[in-house]
Amino acid sequence: MLKTRKFDILDYLKTEKDITEYLNVVLDEGDYQFIPVALADIARARKVMSAAARAAGVTRTNLYQSLSEEGHPAFDTVAKVARSLGYKITLVPVI
Repeated sequence: MLKTRKFDILDYLKTEKDITEYLNVVLDEGDYQFIPVALADIARARKVMSAAARAAGVTRTNLYQSLSEEGHPAFDTVAKVARSLGYKITLVPVI
């Protein structure tokens, strides 16, 4: 019998290079509703979800919920989590 297991992105986010490539793919795909999920994956991979929650001013449980696929985090929350992970959100003109 074939055994399978559930896909977990954390199995593939082992290095900072892996994390950077993952985030770049998410941004390049243009599915912007997935950015909060990707930030949660990165926080989990780095084991800093509690620190990210503190930076965003929410509880860890609330952060997990708002950064899930069903969540709808405020832009402010996304920006604060990104900042806590060492990223900043920058808008540039499309040429």
